[in-house]
Amino acid sequence: MDNLDRAILRNLQADGRLPNAAVAERVGLSPSPCLRRLKRLEQDGTIRGYRAILDRRKIGLGLTAFVEIKVSGQSRRRAEELEKAVANVDEIIACYIVAGDADFMLEVAVPDLAAYEHLLLHTLLELPGVFDVRSNFAIRTVKEAGPLPLAKN
Repeated sequence: MDNLDRAILRNLQADGRLPNAAVAERVGLSPSPCLRRLKRLEQDGTIRGYRAILDRRKIGLGLTAFVEIKVSGQSRRRAEELEKAVANVDEIIACYIVAGDADFMLEVAVPDLAAYEHLLLHTLLELPGVFDVRSNFAIRTVKEAGPLPLAKN
């Protein structure tokens, strides 16, 4: 990956709807070589996809919870079971295997506390091997996941 690739990625992270001609102009390439680079970045998996970023509150998801989960019987099989189960829960919008007190960290988006209680009692506590759940609730979002930092060299 060179500086032109990083420039293309910076522009697309800022606005994924930019047409190729606009990206090419911003990075100092003609459209054809820019498109070739863009297609290569898509094919090699550097660009995994494109999506709209939604305002959670405007679509009725006013509560964000960060949920620490501990599992019993830690093994690769147990982790795979949990990963499969988590993938099928729409309210879980991110899941990480973490080091520290917990084994997994989930980011959950739900309408309100009652919806979270239902998710906790009927889904999270039923996940394979879960024996401890700790929840932290976001009061206000200061900075959301945004563009990834790309080296400038």
